[in-house]
Amino acid sequence: MHAAHSLEEEPVANKKVIAVVGATGSQGGGLARAILKDKNGPYTARAITRDMQSAKAKALAAEGAEVVPGDVDDVESLRKAFAGAHGAYCVTPFWAHMSPGKEMAEARNLAQAAKDAGVAHAIWSTLEDTRKWVPLSDDRMPTLQGKYKVPHFDVKGEANHLFTDLGVPTTFLLTSFYWDNMIYFASGPQRGRDGTLAITYPMGDQRLPGIAAEDIGKCAYAIFKRGGEFIGKTLGIAGEHLTGAQMAATLTKALGQPVEYNDVPPEVYRGFGFPGAEDLGSMFQFKRDFNDYYCGARDLAFARQLNPELQTFEQWLARNKDKIPLG
Repeated sequence: MHAAHSLEEEPVANKKVIAVVGATGSQGGGLARAILKDKNGPYTARAITRDMQSAKAKALAAEGAEVVPGDVDDVESLRKAFAGAHGAYCVTPFWAHMSPGKEMAEARNLAQAAKDAGVAHAIWSTLEDTRKWVPLSDDRMPTLQGKYKVPHFDVKGEANHLFTDLGVPTTFLLTSFYWDNMIYFASGPQRGRDGTLAITYPMGDQRLPGIAAEDIGKCAYAIFKRGGEFIGKTLGIAGEHLTGAQMAATLTKALGQPVEYNDVPPEVYRGFGFPGAEDLGSMFQFKRDFNDYYCGARDLAFARQLNPELQTFEQWLARNKDKIPLG
Protein backbone atom coordinates (compact mmCIF):
# COMPACT_ATOMS: atom_id res chain seq x y z
CA MET A 1 0.00 0.00 0.00
CA HIS A 2 1.55 3.29 -1.07
CA ALA A 3 0.25 6.55 0.34
CA ALA A 4 1.07 8.43 -2.83
CA HIS A 5 -2.53 9.55 -3.30
CA SER A 6 -2.78 11.03 0.21
CA LEU A 7 -2.54 14.61 -1.03
CA GLU A 8 -5.43 14.10 -3.38
CA GLU A 9 -9.02 13.76 -2.37
CA GLU A 10 -9.77 10.31 -1.01
CA PRO A 11 -12.09 8.55 -3.49
CA VAL A 12 -15.59 8.32 -2.02
CA ALA A 13 -15.61 4.57 -2.61
CA ASN A 14 -12.79 4.18 -0.06
CA LYS A 15 -14.48 6.27 2.59
CA LYS A 16 -16.37 4.94 5.58
CA VAL A 17 -19.98 6.02 5.94
CA ILE A 18 -21.24 7.91 8.98
CA ALA A 19 -25.03 7.77 9.14
CA VAL A 20 -26.32 10.98 10.69
CA VAL A 21 -29.74 11.00 12.33
CA GLY A 22 -31.34 14.44 12.51
CA ALA A 23 -29.14 15.63 9.66
CA THR A 24 -31.45 18.57 8.94
CA GLY A 25 -31.44 19.57 12.63
CA SER A 26 -28.89 21.44 14.74
CA GLN A 27 -26.59 18.68 15.97
CA GLY A 28 -26.84 16.34 12.99
CA GLY A 29 -26.55 19.22 10.54
CA GLY A 30 -23.36 20.38 12.22
CA LEU A 31 -21.90 16.87 12.00
CA ALA A 32 -22.94 16.34 8.37
CA ARG A 33 -21.36 19.66 7.35
CA ALA A 34 -18.17 18.93 9.31
CA ILE A 35 -17.78 15.62 7.44
CA LEU A 36 -18.57 17.22 4.06
CA LYS A 37 -16.07 20.06 4.61
CA ASP A 38 -13.27 17.62 5.34
CA LYS A 39 -12.71 16.66 1.71
CA ASN A 40 -9.56 14.66 2.47
CA GLY A 41 -11.05 12.96 5.50
CA PRO A 42 -11.75 9.24 5.86
CA TYR A 43 -15.54 9.58 6.10
CA THR A 44 -18.55 10.39 4.00
CA ALA A 45 -21.89 11.65 5.33
CA ARG A 46 -25.15 9.78 4.95
CA ALA A 47 -27.84 12.25 5.96
CA ILE A 48 -30.99 10.64 7.36
CA THR A 49 -34.16 12.70 7.14
CA ARG A 50 -37.89 12.24 7.38
CA ASP A 51 -38.47 14.68 4.54
CA MET A 52 -36.29 14.12 1.49
CA GLN A 53 -37.86 17.14 -0.22
CA SER A 54 -37.06 19.70 2.50
CA ALA A 55 -34.81 22.63 1.61
CA LYS A 56 -32.26 21.47 4.21
CA ALA A 57 -32.17 17.93 2.81
CA LYS A 58 -31.68 19.26 -0.72
CA ALA A 59 -28.91 21.59 0.48
CA LEU A 60 -27.05 18.66 2.08
CA ALA A 61 -27.39 16.65 -1.13
CA ALA A 62 -26.00 19.61 -3.09
CA GLU A 63 -23.01 19.72 -0.71
CA GLY A 64 -22.28 16.07 -1.43
CA ALA A 65 -24.13 14.13 1.25
CA GLU A 66 -25.92 10.88 0.48
CA VAL A 67 -29.45 11.70 1.62
CA VAL A 68 -31.64 8.76 2.62
CA PRO A 69 -35.10 8.47 4.19
CA GLY A 70 -35.36 7.41 7.81
CA ASP A 71 -37.59 8.07 10.80
CA VAL A 72 -36.72 7.55 14.48
CA ASP A 73 -40.25 6.23 15.00
CA ASP A 74 -39.70 3.45 12.43
CA VAL A 75 -36.97 0.97 13.35
CA GLU A 76 -37.05 -0.72 9.94
CA SER A 77 -36.35 2.58 8.17
CA LEU A 78 -33.39 3.13 10.52
CA ARG A 79 -32.00 -0.35 9.86
CA LYS A 80 -32.00 0.44 6.13
CA ALA A 81 -30.47 3.87 6.73
CA PHE A 82 -27.70 2.43 8.94
CA ALA A 83 -26.92 -0.54 6.65
CA GLY A 84 -23.25 -0.66 5.73
CA ALA A 85 -22.39 2.39 7.84
CA HIS A 86 -19.23 2.46 9.94
CA GLY A 87 -20.66 5.00 12.39
CA ALA A 88 -24.06 6.32 13.45
CA TYR A 89 -24.89 9.59 15.16
CA CYS A 90 -28.03 9.05 17.24
CA VAL A 91 -30.17 11.94 18.47
CA THR A 92 -33.86 12.26 19.31
CA PRO A 93 -36.21 15.19 18.58
CA PHE A 94 -37.73 15.60 22.06
CA TRP A 95 -39.03 19.14 21.53
CA ALA A 96 -40.92 18.07 18.40
CA HIS A 97 -43.34 16.05 20.55
CA MET A 98 -42.30 16.62 24.22
CA SER A 99 -43.19 13.04 25.12
CA PRO A 100 -40.65 11.13 27.24
CA GLY A 101 -42.40 7.84 26.41
CA LYS A 102 -42.07 8.53 22.71
CA GLU A 103 -38.43 9.57 23.14
CA MET A 104 -37.64 6.32 24.96
CA ALA A 105 -39.18 4.35 22.08
CA GLU A 106 -37.11 6.40 19.61
CA ALA A 107 -33.90 5.69 21.56
CA ARG A 108 -34.79 1.99 21.59
CA ASN A 109 -35.24 2.06 17.81
CA LEU A 110 -31.88 3.79 17.33
CA ALA A 111 -30.03 1.32 19.57
CA GLN A 112 -31.70 -1.68 17.91
CA ALA A 113 -30.99 -0.42 14.39
CA ALA A 114 -27.34 0.29 15.28
CA LYS A 115 -27.04 -3.23 16.70
CA ASP A 116 -28.73 -4.88 13.72
CA ALA A 117 -26.65 -2.92 11.19
CA GLY A 118 -23.48 -3.81 13.06
CA VAL A 119 -22.14 -0.25 13.23
CA ALA A 120 -18.59 -0.08 14.59
CA HIS A 121 -19.17 3.18 16.52
CA ALA A 122 -22.37 4.93 17.64
CA ILE A 123 -22.52 8.30 19.34
CA TRP A 124 -25.63 8.74 21.48
CA SER A 125 -26.46 12.39 22.20
CA THR A 126 -27.56 12.14 25.79
CA LEU A 127 -27.98 14.06 29.06
CA GLU A 128 -27.96 13.31 32.77
CA ASP A 129 -30.73 11.36 34.47
CA THR A 130 -31.28 14.00 37.16
CA ARG A 131 -33.11 11.50 39.40
CA LYS A 132 -29.68 10.23 40.44
CA TRP A 133 -29.19 13.62 42.12
CA VAL A 134 -32.81 14.52 42.93
CA PRO A 135 -34.79 11.35 43.66
CA LEU A 136 -38.53 11.34 43.02
CA SER A 137 -39.08 11.57 46.79
CA ASP A 138 -37.18 14.90 46.89
CA ASP A 139 -39.69 17.76 46.80
CA ARG A 140 -37.16 20.47 45.90
CA MET A 141 -38.45 19.86 42.37
CA PRO A 142 -41.93 18.70 41.43
CA THR A 143 -42.28 15.24 39.92
CA LEU A 144 -43.49 15.64 36.34
CA GLN A 145 -45.55 13.16 34.31
CA GLY A 146 -45.49 10.80 37.27
CA LYS A 147 -41.87 9.72 37.08
CA TYR A 148 -39.46 12.47 36.02
CA LYS A 149 -37.78 15.50 37.57
CA VAL A 150 -36.43 16.94 34.29
CA PRO A 151 -38.19 14.84 31.62
CA HIS A 152 -36.03 15.78 28.61
CA PHE A 153 -32.86 15.03 30.60
CA ASP A 154 -33.99 11.99 32.56
CA VAL A 155 -35.30 10.00 29.62
CA LYS A 156 -32.06 10.40 27.65
CA GLY A 157 -29.97 9.33 30.62
CA GLU A 158 -32.33 6.43 31.29
CA ALA A 159 -32.00 5.34 27.64
CA ASN A 160 -28.18 4.97 27.85
CA HIS A 161 -28.55 1.36 28.94
CA LEU A 162 -30.44 0.47 25.74
CA PHE A 163 -27.19 0.90 23.79
CA THR A 164 -25.05 -0.80 26.45
CA ASP A 165 -27.42 -3.75 26.92
CA LEU A 166 -27.35 -4.52 23.20
CA GLY A 167 -23.55 -4.29 23.11
CA VAL A 168 -23.54 -1.37 20.65
CA PRO A 169 -20.04 0.25 20.71
CA THR A 170 -21.19 3.64 21.94
CA THR A 171 -19.78 7.00 23.03
CA PHE A 172 -22.20 8.89 25.29
CA LEU A 173 -22.03 12.59 24.43
CA LEU A 174 -23.36 15.05 27.03
CA THR A 175 -24.37 18.24 25.27
CA SER A 176 -24.99 21.73 26.68
CA PHE A 177 -27.50 24.58 26.35
CA TYR A 178 -27.48 25.72 22.72
CA TRP A 179 -26.96 29.43 22.32
CA ASP A 180 -29.03 28.89 19.15
CA ASN A 181 -32.03 28.51 21.48
CA MET A 182 -32.01 32.31 21.55
CA ILE A 183 -32.95 32.30 17.87
CA TYR A 184 -35.42 29.43 17.70
CA PHE A 185 -36.65 28.81 21.21
CA ALA A 186 -37.36 32.31 22.56
CA SER A 187 -34.76 31.93 25.31
CA GLY A 188 -32.97 35.10 24.23
CA PRO A 189 -33.55 38.65 25.42
CA GLN A 190 -37.19 39.64 25.89
CA ARG A 191 -38.36 43.24 26.21
CA GLY A 192 -40.00 44.07 29.52
CA ARG A 193 -42.84 46.53 30.10
CA ASP A 194 -40.32 49.32 30.58
CA GLY A 195 -38.71 48.50 27.22
CA THR A 196 -35.53 47.03 28.71
CA LEU A 197 -34.19 43.79 27.28
CA ALA A 198 -33.51 40.95 29.72
CA ILE A 199 -32.63 37.26 29.72
CA THR A 200 -34.45 35.28 32.39
CA TYR A 201 -33.03 32.05 33.82
CA PRO A 202 -33.40 30.58 37.32
CA MET A 203 -29.64 30.14 37.66
CA GLY A 204 -28.75 32.50 40.52
CA ASP A 205 -25.07 33.40 40.14
CA GLN A 206 -24.12 29.94 38.89
CA ARG A 207 -22.60 29.22 35.48
CA LEU A 208 -24.52 27.90 32.49
CA PRO A 209 -22.49 25.71 30.11
CA GLY A 210 -23.44 26.73 26.59
CA ILE A 211 -22.36 25.86 23.07
CA ALA A 212 -22.99 26.77 19.44
CA ALA A 213 -25.11 23.91 18.11
CA GLU A 214 -22.86 23.42 15.08
CA ASP A 215 -19.91 22.89 17.42
CA ILE A 216 -21.61 19.81 18.84
CA GLY A 217 -21.42 18.29 15.36
CA LYS A 218 -17.76 19.28 14.97
CA CYS A 219 -16.90 17.68 18.32
CA ALA A 220 -18.82 14.55 17.34
CA TYR A 221 -16.85 14.34 14.09
CA ALA A 222 -13.58 14.51 16.05
CA ILE A 223 -14.81 11.66 18.29
CA PHE A 224 -15.48 9.49 15.22
CA LYS A 225 -12.04 10.39 13.84
CA ARG A 226 -10.36 9.28 17.07
CA GLY A 227 -11.53 5.74 16.28
CA GLY A 228 -12.42 3.47 19.18
CA GLU A 229 -10.68 5.63 21.79
CA PHE A 230 -13.93 6.91 23.33
CA ILE A 231 -16.16 3.85 22.95
CA GLY A 232 -17.78 3.09 26.29
CA LYS A 233 -16.92 6.57 27.56
CA THR A 234 -19.12 9.51 28.54
CA LEU A 235 -17.83 12.84 27.21
CA GLY A 236 -19.23 16.28 27.97
CA ILE A 237 -18.75 19.38 25.85
CA ALA A 238 -19.40 23.12 26.12
CA GLY A 239 -18.07 26.28 24.49
CA GLU A 240 -18.11 28.39 27.66
CA HIS A 241 -19.44 28.30 31.21
CA LEU A 242 -21.03 31.71 31.78
CA THR A 243 -23.10 33.25 34.56
CA GLY A 244 -26.33 34.99 33.60
CA ALA A 245 -24.64 38.33 34.32
CA GLN A 246 -21.75 37.45 31.98
CA MET A 247 -24.17 36.40 29.25
CA ALA A 248 -26.11 39.66 29.66
CA ALA A 249 -22.90 41.70 29.47
CA THR A 250 -21.82 39.87 26.30
CA LEU A 251 -25.28 40.38 24.76
CA THR A 252 -25.20 44.10 25.71
CA LYS A 253 -21.91 44.52 23.87
CA ALA A 254 -23.00 42.53 20.81
CA LEU A 255 -26.45 44.09 20.43
CA GLY A 256 -25.36 47.63 21.27
CA GLN A 257 -28.19 48.06 23.78
CA PRO A 258 -28.51 47.16 27.45
CA VAL A 259 -29.48 43.58 28.30
CA GLU A 260 -30.09 42.68 31.94
CA TYR A 261 -29.99 39.30 33.63
CA ASN A 262 -33.22 38.52 35.43
CA ASP A 263 -32.74 35.73 37.97
CA VAL A 264 -36.06 34.22 39.05
CA PRO A 265 -36.79 31.32 41.41
CA PRO A 266 -37.26 28.00 39.58
CA GLU A 267 -40.87 27.76 40.76
CA VAL A 268 -41.61 31.11 39.11
CA TYR A 269 -40.02 29.94 35.85
CA ARG A 270 -41.97 26.68 36.00
CA GLY A 271 -45.13 28.77 36.24
CA PHE A 272 -44.48 30.82 33.09
CA GLY A 273 -47.00 28.64 31.26
CA PHE A 274 -45.34 28.15 27.89
CA PRO A 275 -45.03 24.54 26.63
CA GLY A 276 -42.13 22.91 28.47
CA ALA A 277 -41.80 25.65 31.12
CA GLU A 278 -41.93 23.16 34.01
CA ASP A 279 -39.34 20.91 32.40
CA LEU A 280 -36.98 23.82 31.63
CA GLY A 281 -37.45 25.47 35.03
CA SER A 282 -36.35 22.27 36.71
CA MET A 283 -33.52 21.83 34.19
CA PHE A 284 -32.08 25.22 35.14
CA GLN A 285 -32.54 24.39 38.82
CA PHE A 286 -30.61 21.12 38.39
CA LYS A 287 -27.78 22.99 36.66
CA ARG A 288 -27.80 25.66 39.38
CA ASP A 289 -27.96 23.31 42.39
CA PHE A 290 -25.33 20.88 41.08
CA ASN A 291 -23.24 23.46 39.25
CA ASP A 292 -19.79 22.17 40.16
CA TYR A 293 -20.68 18.71 38.91
CA TYR A 294 -22.51 19.99 35.84
CA CYS A 295 -19.75 22.32 34.65
CA GLY A 296 -17.07 19.78 35.57
CA ALA A 297 -18.70 17.18 33.34
CA ARG A 298 -18.41 19.59 30.38
CA ASP A 299 -14.71 20.26 30.07
CA LEU A 300 -13.93 23.33 27.96
CA ALA A 301 -10.29 22.40 27.28
CA PHE A 302 -11.30 18.92 26.14
CA ALA A 303 -14.04 20.31 23.86
CA ARG A 304 -11.49 22.70 22.34
CA GLN A 305 -9.03 19.85 21.85
CA LEU A 306 -11.73 17.95 19.92
CA ASN A 307 -12.77 21.05 17.99
CA PRO A 308 -10.14 23.82 17.74
CA GLU A 309 -12.77 26.03 16.04
CA LEU A 310 -14.93 25.94 19.20
CA GLN A 311 -16.77 29.26 19.44
CA THR A 312 -17.10 31.46 22.49
CA PHE A 313 -20.47 33.10 23.17
CA GLU A 314 -19.01 36.39 21.92
CA GLN A 315 -17.87 34.77 18.66
CA TRP A 316 -21.21 33.05 18.20
CA LEU A 317 -23.06 36.34 18.75
CA ALA A 318 -20.87 38.16 16.22
CA ARG A 319 -22.16 35.70 13.60
CA ASN A 320 -25.74 35.29 14.79
CA LYS A 321 -26.90 38.39 16.69
CA ASP A 322 -29.05 39.63 13.80
CA LYS A 323 -31.08 36.39 13.83
CA ILE A 324 -32.14 36.77 17.47
CA PRO A 325 -35.73 38.04 17.69
CA LEU A 326 -35.77 40.80 20.31
CA GLY A 327 -39.26 40.33 21.74
